[in-house]
Amino acid sequence: MSVEVLPFELSFQRPFTVEVARTLTIRNTGSSPVAFKVKTTAPKQYCVRPNAGRIEPGQDFDVSVLLQAMKTEPPLDAKCRDKFLVQSAAITPDKEFASIASVLDSTEKSKVQERKIRVNWQAAGEDPASLAPAAAVTPSKPSLTNGASETPEPSRNFSSPSANLESSQADLRSVESHDDDNVSEAPKSVVSSAAATVSNAAQLTYEELKAKLAQAETQIASLKDSGLRQRNVKGSPESNPKPAPTLAQANRPPASGVPVPIVALLCLISFLLAYFFF
Repeated sequence: MSVEVLPFELSFQRPFTVEVARTLTIRNTGSSPVAFKVKTTAPKQYCVRPNAGRIEPGQDFDVSVLLQAMKTEPPLDAKCRDKFLVQSAAITPDKEFASIASVLDSTEKSKVQERKIRVNWQAAGEDPASLAPAAAVTPSKPSLTNGASETPEPSRNFSSPSANLESSQADLRSVESHDDDNVSEAPKSVVSSAAATVSNAAQLTYEELKAKLAQAETQIASLKDSGLRQRNVKGSPESNPKPAPTLAQANRPPASGVPVPIVALLCLISFLLAYFFF
C-alpha cells in the first residue's frame, strides 16, 4: 500500500475574516483499495469535506479543507501551529463491505499509514507556490509505530473535524434549549402569580358567599317565625269576632208555622182512625 498526499503543506492567504478554502489531494498508488480519514489539531477552526472515504487503486481523491471565518484578523507575525493528519489503511477482501471507521480501527497500528500536513498563513497576494520548494524537500514521514525516526515534536491531539462540528452543533442546541428554559421561566412565574391571585380571590368570594348565605338563612327563618305568629293571631277567636247583626236582621219577624205538639197530635189521631176503620 502506498498513498501520496499533496500538497505537503496547506497555505491559506489573508484575510481570515472570511472563509478560505484549499484542496487536499490524496492519491492511491498501490494495487488495492484504501480507506482514509483526515484529522486536525483544530477541529473547531476547519471544516473537511469529506473527512473520510475510499480510494480505488490508481485513483485520486480531492478533499476540500475550509478555514472558518475568524472574528478578528490575527497579527501579521502570528505563526500557525495547526496540523492535519491523513490516516490510510488497505481494504482487504474480508473488509470489503465494512465501514471506513471499522477498517481503520480493526487494522493493526503498524499497517496504518499516516501523513502529517502543516498549515501556513500567508499575507494577501503572496504566491502559495513560494513555499513549495521548501516543502518538496520534506519527505513524507511514516508513523512512529513503523519504527522510523523523526524529530520529536510537541504532541498534539488530532480529531475529526466533522465529529467536532457535530459536538459544537450539539453544544449550540443545548445553549439554545437552556435559553428557551430561561425565557419560559418568566411566563411560568407570571402564570403562577396569576393563579395564586385567582385562588385568593376565589377564597374571598367563597367566604363572602358563605356570609351572604348565612344572612339569607337568618332572614328566611325570621320571615317564617313572623308568618307563624300572624297565622296564630288570625286563627284565635278574639282575632275573629262575629259580626254584629245588622238592623234589617234585628227587625226581621220570626218565621210563621204550626207548632210541633199540634202536628204530633194530628198525626196520632190520623193513625188511630185508620187503624180502627180500615
